[in-house]
Amino acid sequence: MGMFCPKCGSILMPTEKDGKQVKACSCGYEEGGPVEFSEKKDTKAEEVPIIEKEEEIHPITNEAECPKCGNREARWWTIQTRSADEPETKFFKCTKCKKTWRDYG
Repeated sequence: MGMFCPKCGSILMPTEKDGKQVKACSCGYEEGGPVEFSEKKDTKAEEVPIIEKEEEIHPITNEAECPKCGNREARWWTIQTRSADEPETKFFKCTKCKKTWRDYG
């Protein structure tokens, strides 16, 4: 028994018909027999590092001027805030007053 419909290639979903477990597809195909879907699960827990102060992971530039306090040192990062064919938005966070601002490039 496979997990995919031999007629259309869609995934077969477990269901019950006339008191029996079957695998069925939206195209009408049905496959009888015991329904066995299993997922391989890793029993080992992954260790995820905890970052106490996230802003400390971003690099520092001295080429940005804080609009609030005039400090020239800021942490920076980029995020794709608009469509994929447009440039990323660059964010800055002042190392002195902690103001965050953006540069659309």
